[in-house]
Amino acid sequence: QLQLVESGGGLVQPGGSLRLSCAGSGFTLDYYHIAWFRQAPGREREGVSCISSSGGSTDYADSVKGRFTITRDHAKNTVYLQMNSLKPEDTAIYYCAADRSYSKRWYEAARYDYWGQGTQVTVSS
Repeated sequence: QLQLVESGGGLVQPGGSLRLSCAGSGFTLDYYHIAWFRQAPGREREGVSCISSSGGSTDYADSVKGRFTITRDHAKNTVYLQMNSLKPEDTAIYYCAADRSYSKRWYEAARYDYWGQGTQVTVSS
């Protein structure tokens, strides 16, 4: 089966850091654009960041620019989201998603072919 598996979530204090991982299972991520989305209770799913198949291009939501960094390691078949200076409003379930097609509108969730199960991130004192 083709699966994406997220990990690295947890509880962290405001101002702290977490690194999320998105690993491919059963297929290679080499040719996929990978995005991170998040969804908090009562809120719409939000595109957080994306990285091109080559890793050469990245995009970020305005709300996380300067705080989050997306990277990928092809040898490990994994995409990472480094989250620094975390705020309570970052609390959400974080999902990774894969898409083989290029799009300027990377933040549109309907474009993605594969989704992980999500990992919970809670930012609280």
